[in-house]
Amino acid sequence: MMTIKQIYDLAIELGIKHDLRGSGLVKNKLERLKKRYAALNEAEKREYDTDRLTNPFSDTRFWGEPDKKVSRIMAGIDIEVSDLLLAKELSKDKPIDLVLAHHPIGVALAGLHEVMDLQVELMAKYEIPINVAENLTHIRMSEVSRGISAVNHNRVIDAAKLLGMNVMCTHTPTDNLVADYLDKEIKAHLKHIENVGDLMAVIKQQPEYQEAARQKSGPRLFCGKKSNYTGKIALTEITGGTEGSKEIYQYLARAGIGTIVGMHMKEENRLEAERAHLNIVIAGHMSSDSLGMNLFLDELVKRGVEVIPCSGLIRCSRIKKNSGKK
Repeated sequence: MMTIKQIYDLAIELGIKHDLRGSGLVKNKLERLKKRYAALNEAEKREYDTDRLTNPFSDTRFWGEPDKKVSRIMAGIDIEVSDLLLAKELSKDKPIDLVLAHHPIGVALAGLHEVMDLQVELMAKYEIPINVAENLTHIRMSEVSRGISAVNHNRVIDAAKLLGMNVMCTHTPTDNLVADYLDKEIKAHLKHIENVGDLMAVIKQQPEYQEAARQKSGPRLFCGKKSNYTGKIALTEITGGTEGSKEIYQYLARAGIGTIVGMHMKEENRLEAERAHLNIVIAGHMSSDSLGMNLFLDELVKRGVEVIPCSGLIRCSRIKKNSGKK
């Protein structure tokens, strides 16, 4: 049986392992961060989020009893106070030991902008000049930081404490899981992908996207035509906290990118991507988040944890498909 801390550590481990930038780069960044922390004065150290020294994903945290044994969890995309009340009610029959959110809450939401630095190296991987990627991303990080500064970050955490519930959010680690999974799927079918329609057909093979299509929220083409050649495919809109700079699309096009696969996209970003003559395939937000969460939840199920899906999570297990086990 796993503890809450073991579940948290597993999320970080898998997030690093499946990071599109490469686990070596992520670990090197952690080491540099530890050196910078050591050089801080005592006042600066008191204010420092020391979890960042071992966890490179500032939008992933837990609250509660780290050594609590977990046999049953309730997992969803967005966890609000109402979901905690639901979990408390369901616990009357059989205890729910942990409520797991995908989207960040508490200090993880307040620090969401910090994880966007991931986009810098990811853009560089697709041959965007790193100085351009860094400057544009840092401008966008500042915008996001200001935008969420007035949010009531701790509302859900406070409610969880009053209800005696343990909560956790795993944002970028599970986004990394879905990004890596789709990257491998696309590469595995690359010889069969000529145009955008072929690419969408590959994405739609996943059960989460099939269910989302039935819910009228499946993969959609935001820019371009299904008959267009894909050109080089980039997964720059799947992980990295939230949407990046709208100015980046012209540089992606110059780097030879023809098609971008993403979870979601604001209209102002879509217009800039269109001006850059890019094809934009939006796989879907809740469905993509569900795919990443499912890959993580399957790992918990293999370790004896029961999962109750809620809050928009399209639960699809791959355990039987991959291993033949129930």
